[in-house]
Amino acid sequence: MFKVIQRSVGPASLSLLTFKVYASPKKDSPHKTSVKVNELSLYSVPEGQSKYVEEPRTPLEESISHLRCYCEPYTSWCQEMYSQTKPRMQSLVQWGLGSYEYLQNAPPGFFPRLGVIGFAGIVGLLLARGSKIKKLVYPPGFMGLAASLYYPQQAIVFVQVSGEKLYDWGLRGYIVVEDL
Repeated sequence: MFKVIQRSVGPASLSLLTFKVYASPKKDSPHKTSVKVNELSLYSVPEGQSKYVEEPRTPLEESISHLRCYCEPYTSWCQEMYSQTKPRMQSLVQWGLGSYEYLQNAPPGFFPRLGVIGFAGIVGLLLARGSKIKKLVYPPGFMGLAASLYYPQQAIVFVQVSGEKLYDWGLRGYIVVEDL
């Protein structure tokens, strides 16, 4: 290992040395005249004034321009709709991720309860044959009944809030009918 370090340090240390180099022309070469700074091509001034000339548009460029003008209202509408729906989609994705996390770490007994509540909804759908009103009322009613057996405190709060809202709607309807 010492030999490797010794060999690599030697050339590297030579690069740190500074010394002057004196150059002189060869004795046998002919004497050339020196070049002035303004004779160098790098520093020369352009002779004439440059002028920008715009090329005429080709038929392809014209048709693309017309197409862009035609599509501009639609693209701006799409951009506006995207900017409006993006926050909603982000909140929906966050809700989905939160639900996924909850289902991955569900409390004990959650899935059997969910199965019983879903089965109650299916029974309500089977009992609601024949009438469209029954199909709207029986499945949610049976699911609500099954959920209230497992979650009584939340069911009481839900019934109180929904009862107040139903009372308000009924009162508004009564006022509207009385005004007529």
